[in-house]
Amino acid sequence: MRTETVIIGEEFGKEYAGKYVFQEISWAKRSRIIQKYTKYHPITGQVVNSDYVAIQAETIMASLKEQPSHKPITLEKLLSEEEGIPIGLGELFSQIVNRLNNVGFEDAAFLSEQSDAKNQTQSSQSFASAKSSAGPSPSLDANQPKQCNSSLSSSTS
Repeated sequence: MRTETVIIGEEFGKEYAGKYVFQEISWAKRSRIIQKYTKYHPITGQVVNSDYVAIQAETIMASLKEQPSHKPITLEKLLSEEEGIPIGLGELFSQIVNRLNNVGFEDAAFLSEQSDAKNQTQSSQSFASAKSSAGPSPSLDANQPKQCNSSLSSSTS
């Protein structure tokens, strides 16, 4: 797996000065981190809420393989609003980790986007209402349930 080393001077404070080594994480690890901090709608499966800050902080910690001996970076420090790390340092770590783990602009935008569940639900209801008010489709026949079962079993395997 790829690694990247960065030497931080005192530009973010003496506490953070030193050598940091980041390593690419596995796809499985990244997926588990995202799942941990993402809530999905139980019926539609659409993203209802995603805590981008927590996802990014856990990804930084999972990628961080070496830091100065006094361990200035902890998950708690990354997540803290009061006693957190400097913005510039957090942004630098995020850029390194995103580059190492191939998180592109679109992925980062997806993770930071807060889904508006209310609007999604209204859209779904409007669509369902329009469909049902149109009446049954002339193409429906007795074979349709078999097609649904077939596609259902293929999507679960």
